[in-house]
Amino acid sequence: MSTAMVRLLPAALAQRQVEREALDDLPVDDPRAHHARRDLRVIHRMMGTHPLLRRALLRATTGAPPRRVLEIGCGDGRLLLDLAPRLRWPLLDLTLLDRQDTVAPSTLAAYRRYGWRATPLLADVQEALPGAAAGCDLVVACLFLHHFDNPALALLLGTLASQARAVVAFEPRRSTGALLGSRLVGLLGANAVTRADAVLSVRAGFRATEISALWPAGAGNDWQLHEAAAGPFGHVFIARRRAADQ
Repeated sequence: MSTAMVRLLPAALAQRQVEREALDDLPVDDPRAHHARRDLRVIHRMMGTHPLLRRALLRATTGAPPRRVLEIGCGDGRLLLDLAPRLRWPLLDLTLLDRQDTVAPSTLAAYRRYGWRATPLLADVQEALPGAAAGCDLVVACLFLHHFDNPALALLLGTLASQARAVVAFEPRRSTGALLGSRLVGLLGANAVTRADAVLSVRAGFRATEISALWPAGAGNDWQLHEAAAGPFGHVFIARRRAADQ
C-alpha cells in the first residue's frame, strides 16, 4: 500500500487492528449467539458473498472439480451448502472445521443431496490444520482469516502452502465504506453482539495485497496468487498451485 493511500485512510484503518470478537466467546446455545449467526447470513447477502465467493472458487479450481475440500472456521456450515447447487461439484468430501459445535445434523444431511459427504471436525484450527489440510484440493475461509494477527496468519498460510492445492478466502475489506456499513448493520436487525463485532471485523480486515504479503516467500513460483477488492465490502484472496506441481 502506498504512503499516499495510507494517508487517505482514517487512523483507525491505516493498519490492521485485531481484537477478539464477542461471538467467539459466547456459548453455542446462548440466544445471543443464535441471533448473531442469523445476522451473519443477512450480512452475507448485504456483502454479496455468495456470487463473489462462487466466482473465486471456480477461478481457483479450473479443470477437474475438487474432490477433497476443507472449510476452516465454518460456523454453522451452511455457506458452502448454499453454493453447492450453483457449483455442481459431484462426489465431494468436505471437512467442516470449527472449534464450536454449530453444524446441525440437518445441514450434513442436506449436503448429501448434492453428493457431498460433509464431516464436521471440532478442533482449534491452528492445531488441526496440518493434518486436516493435507492433500486437500481446496481450502476455503470466509470471514475467518481476519481473526488472526499477522504473525499468526503467516503461520497459518505457511501450513496451507505446504499442504493444499488451492486456497480461497473471502474477508472484510478495510475501508471507509466498509466501516460505515459495519456501523449500520443495526438497521438490518443485528443484535448488540453483531453490531460490535462488525466494526471490529472491518478494522481487522484487509486491503491491497496484505494477505499475499504474508504468503510464504519460499513458495516462489509454485503458486499463482490473486488478491483484490470484491464487491462493496469484501476482499478476496486466491492461491492456486501451478498445474505442473499438482
